[in-house]
Amino acid sequence: MADAKWGMVIDADRCTGCQACVVACQSENNIPINDEGLFNQQRANQWIRIERVWEGEYPDVKARFMPVLCQHCDDAPCEPVCPVYATYHNTEGMNVQIYNRCIGTRFCANNCPYQVRFFNFWEPEWPESLKNQLNPDVTVRSRGIMEKCSFCVQRIRRTGRNAKRDGTTVEDGDRALNPACSNACPTGALTFGNLKDENSQVAKLAEKEMHDKDGRGYHLLEELGTHPSVIYLKKVDPAAEKVTEKAHG
Repeated sequence: MADAKWGMVIDADRCTGCQACVVACQSENNIPINDEGLFNQQRANQWIRIERVWEGEYPDVKARFMPVLCQHCDDAPCEPVCPVYATYHNTEGMNVQIYNRCIGTRFCANNCPYQVRFFNFWEPEWPESLKNQLNPDVTVRSRGIMEKCSFCVQRIRRTGRNAKRDGTTVEDGDRALNPACSNACPTGALTFGNLKDENSQVAKLAEKEMHDKDGRGYHLLEELGTHPSVIYLKKVDPAAEKVTEKAHG
């Protein structure tokens, strides 16, 4: 599907901070188990995280949640610094990580402004009772390499192969195509699809929210010029809207 450009729209107004996307991502992509020791050493591994921000002053404090994953930038700062080309931009708009080529310099992590790349400090281990749940479509990364979100590329490839075998087309919103995080979100905050397909839900959302006068769309750290493939929609604050309406009479 070389004519595709995969992207995601994340609606911060729908995110409740439940972390279902985090658990789904860890299960789908064989991410090592994070125990208390890893967290205390600040070496926890997760491909998507929920940033929590508190706004306001007590007692009128509000929690804001923002899922953060690899932004799959068109001008990714992580790519040109890799000495062995383990990370590169493919023809479908995704930032790809080749684990067998990575030598663990961590240059890419140092150059990523979003801090979404993780280094395997130890060989991953799972309890015997959990080994059967490992995804056979995803390699288990060994110690000493970088890893990150791949938009669940294994699901994209499998859906494409099945469609070619059956003589069908890949439908927008197909749950077999969507990343695990998108499928697991109970509020539908994460919309995934082909940004080049004008009829796809993600393309319509991106066009509307990024170009309309009242659109809520923006990119993380847009001033850096990385041109991400992930678009965020601002949180809607009804209280602020009422104040604005009152001010304008």
